[in-house]
Amino acid sequence: MTPETPPNRLDRPVDEKHDHVLGPPDAEITLVEYGSYADASSREAHERVAELRNRFGTRLRYVFRHRPLKGSDLARRAAEMVESYSSDPARFWNVHVALMTRSDKLNDDDLRKLAVDLSLGAKNDGPRENDTAAQAKARVDADIDSATASGVIMTPTFFINDRRYDGPWDVNSLSEAMLGSLGHVVHSAALDFAKWAPSTGVMLLVATGLAVMLSNSIVGPDFRELWNLRLGFTFAGTEFDLSLQNWINDGLLVIFFLVVGLEIKREFTVGHLANPQSAMLPVAAAIGGMAVPAMLYLILVPGGPDGTWSLGWGVPMATDTAFAIALIAMMGRRVPIELRVFLTAAAIVDDIGAIIVVAIFYTGDLHIEYLATAVLIVGLLALLNEGGVYRASPYVVLGIALWTCVHASGIHATLAGVILALFIPTRPPPNLRALMLQADAILTAETQRGKEVLRYGPSEPALEALDAIHDRLESPADRMLRHVAPRSSFLVLPVFALANAGVVMDTSIFSGHAPLMASTAAALVIGKPLGFMAAAAMAVWLNIANKPYAYSWRQLAGAGALAGIGFTMSLFIASQTFPVESDYAAVKIAIFAGSILSAMIGVAILWNASSIERGYHSSANRGG
Repeated sequence: MTPETPPNRLDRPVDEKHDHVLGPPDAEITLVEYGSYADASSREAHERVAELRNRFGTRLRYVFRHRPLKGSDLARRAAEMVESYSSDPARFWNVHVALMTRSDKLNDDDLRKLAVDLSLGAKNDGPRENDTAAQAKARVDADIDSATASGVIMTPTFFINDRRYDGPWDVNSLSEAMLGSLGHVVHSAALDFAKWAPSTGVMLLVATGLAVMLSNSIVGPDFRELWNLRLGFTFAGTEFDLSLQNWINDGLLVIFFLVVGLEIKREFTVGHLANPQSAMLPVAAAIGGMAVPAMLYLILVPGGPDGTWSLGWGVPMATDTAFAIALIAMMGRRVPIELRVFLTAAAIVDDIGAIIVVAIFYTGDLHIEYLATAVLIVGLLALLNEGGVYRASPYVVLGIALWTCVHASGIHATLAGVILALFIPTRPPPNLRALMLQADAILTAETQRGKEVLRYGPSEPALEALDAIHDRLESPADRMLRHVAPRSSFLVLPVFALANAGVVMDTSIFSGHAPLMASTAAALVIGKPLGFMAAAAMAVWLNIANKPYAYSWRQLAGAGALAGIGFTMSLFIASQTFPVESDYAAVKIAIFAGSILSAMIGVAILWNASSIERGYHSSANRGG
């Protein structure tokens, strides 16, 4: 469950009548800065902005907006002082430059001397002066609100043509971004797409559509045969090879379950589920959402030609987080963020439950010697964790060995990802102030080396110390999650869908498979929301969980319906359950149909749920 990312677009367009602007209104580049007069970084950036204006000339329009340092009365007073001259642009910019350049660090003497220079030393008691002060205060407040809405968390923060710039603000880097080089444009577009909440769902949808299209095209036989290609190696007379599809399902998917394990660990330690009362509602809903669909499937499904259809009870148990959260995100403010947190947590618990089910119930013959070796490796992981080993490489090496042994033992190898996640260490929160002071001392010492540092860059000891400070800013678990989660979302899951979602749309599949397909779809569409709601209501009734007031029971039912989107994990379990190709194809179609119907029902319930709830409460209040 990833935390909310701040917006990266300018919330309020540049207004020539309201904003402080230098440069022509039709300039091709607009650079907006949120800065503070009492901030050393903003004062340093002032010189860079001057260089950029000289370099770009009339091609650049520069806009300055206030974002005084939080908790700094001096920064606030400086902003309001310069803002009192907003009616006279020339004087405003003169005062702006004076505040940015008067001394190395702004102080109260600077403000007093500047006030005297500007004939502000007289007492401001008149109505006109009071009105000016009130207007200045209001304009600074408006800029602060704009900064918050635009996702500004530090000063200076720049926006280039309305998009936040998160790179270094030296002249060359800013110039490259402003000129829109191909590398910068591609990088920015990729970041925008990755930060778009439904992006993972879109990637899955595209991969699924491509797999179905190719399976039913003239290259269909070759496309299906591709996934049966054997790949492997021989070592010391022992051959280890798998089909390409098995490498994806047993190997690549481990990355997905590593991310799932890291997310659930974070949520239960420092996240939304750290409080037992908060954790129990999504956990209870997830358990009900696994148990009821499985039971409903077993009640509805016949044994099948060889009695194996009943083994598919695990197929409707899991929720596809990517699709469910993508739909909630696309509904925007119609769905409270607390409901998104609830559904994400429940889906993660679902995924953990699904892989445990696969490991226990869909395992072939066990090989005790490999299982014992896997247990030994788990012990080594525990020793590394207890010993405070914070480098990721030992865990990665042991994780690969664990995957090999778990796979060879007969248990599904994806379980190795979850186990590895449990032992990747977290750390106490860093002392940010101490680290910042240390980094500042290192950089200050480096700048005193003169021309040498300008020619060759920082010294090796300084770089090593800065690397150590950077490593301490986040725990190994958080760092691995930050680096691995995007690869899971934008590589692993789409490749998995491409390899598993392909199905030949042949009417002969429906012949003899209708009961199997109906049971699978019904378990997803009916069993999931029924289990979600029943278990959640029971947990609240027994007082072991609290339902937040931020969302209603109707909205909870909508989330339960969205939980019927099985897809990724349902396909995964189906691939382990149905060895007969026709059975597998029929179940895939049922998963598609059930997931689509669940999505439609969930969106229909949630679309106007908040307005209906408001109307109900208003009527109740009037009736009271």
